[in-house]
Amino acid sequence: MTTTPRDLVGIGIGPFNLSLAALAHPLTELDAAFYDQRPHFTWHPGLLLDDATIQVPFLADLVTLADPTSPWTFLNHLRARERLYPFYFAEHFHIRRTEYDAYCRWVAGQLPALHFGHQVDAVRWNAERELFEVDFTQLDADGEAEALGRTLAKNIVLGVGTEPVVPDPLRPLADAPGVPVIHSDDYLTHRDTLLAAEHVTVVGTGQSGAEIFLDLLRNRPTGRERLHWIGRTEAFAPMEYSKLGLEHFTPDHTRYFHSLPEAVRDRLVPAQWQLHKGIDAATIAAIHDELYRRTLGGGWPDTVLTPGVRVRTAGRLGTARIELHLEHTQQNTRSRLTTDAVVLATGHRPRPLDRLLAGLDPYLRRDDSDRLRVDESFRLDVDPAVTGAIHVQNAEIHTHGVGAPDLGLAAWRSATILNSLTGKDIYPLPARTAFTTFGLEPRTRPHTRPHTQQVPPARGGAAPLTPLTDGT
Repeated sequence: MTTTPRDLVGIGIGPFNLSLAALAHPLTELDAAFYDQRPHFTWHPGLLLDDATIQVPFLADLVTLADPTSPWTFLNHLRARERLYPFYFAEHFHIRRTEYDAYCRWVAGQLPALHFGHQVDAVRWNAERELFEVDFTQLDADGEAEALGRTLAKNIVLGVGTEPVVPDPLRPLADAPGVPVIHSDDYLTHRDTLLAAEHVTVVGTGQSGAEIFLDLLRNRPTGRERLHWIGRTEAFAPMEYSKLGLEHFTPDHTRYFHSLPEAVRDRLVPAQWQLHKGIDAATIAAIHDELYRRTLGGGWPDTVLTPGVRVRTAGRLGTARIELHLEHTQQNTRSRLTTDAVVLATGHRPRPLDRLLAGLDPYLRRDDSDRLRVDESFRLDVDPAVTGAIHVQNAEIHTHGVGAPDLGLAAWRSATILNSLTGKDIYPLPARTAFTTFGLEPRTRPHTRPHTQQVPPARGGAAPLTPLTDGT
């Protein structure tokens, strides 16, 4: 066990904790380490379609909106790869998803605070030492346990990401070996099998469903497409992308949302689905163009696109086919659909924290719906006996609104967390970010409120992790 506690331990290395690590890197007074069980950085590899773009401008990289002078900006990534001039002439405000993934891997490869192949097993509060104990398992190249370890931390940040949502009626089929019912996260892994299937059904009418339907459509013969696309939303709706609509993804709206009563916040989140769960207008246009092109020879493509449909039950039909029992939510009618493969573009949800935080459960304060309470600086509300801070990333949509999973707020949130931990405005943040005034009572950005346990002055290097000898 390490004897020198770290100032900050991050659990999970997705884009959000990667942003935090990049902004923490130049802070010599902050000894930080980040752990992830994966062998290297990856970002939704099953959805890295060649033409798919991210839904935020390239300025929404890991650091720019908090520190445009950082060496970890997307533009500096292009400069390092000698691609700055090609990007300049390409005039792409929204970059490809594959390019964003390559950029993140470039940053991850240069930050020594990142420790991949480390599975965090438990987090506890040591009241006697007033420190967090973080137990982990070091994994080998095959993902097998290699050694146990423990590190001590004054503060924790949780960025464990999301997990795929599989609707209950389809879970038995998705879990069964050999049945072609896959989540969109694994699309590229199974793409060849899906293209060879006689009939394919895509479930889910958001961006991922649209991109997968378009990819399948473009790669199947005209007149023999045999594709169904269904989903629960009442329309194949475009994502809200107006200039003022986008101001819902500003710090101003995040602070406003956090100030609302819990019941009001709970009503707002589902009502604002089109802000982040619709389909990019360009993708909708591309789908329509492809469908239209297939009518030039006369006739209609063999496709069925039906919104307002939910899957009631599902099962095997014989040994190779799948039968979906459908219900139309407006007509209140039911039907059956036989298909050879199903792609579940049914989204993601925050990965549960209960197991990881089981040792801290007595200290955690929850809201009326038994969810973790999160303050304005993204700290969990804990018992005063816990003098260290537990920050969260993308686990606070119920307290901070639809901007929680948005890449455009990553740098601002990371800067907020670092300012809170150090008790300084290390990264000065703007007092105003939107033309919209959310609410009748004007609110200004609060001054940085230092946590009770600030980081000490700079020290000479971080203490190395050491394996345990007692197996605990």
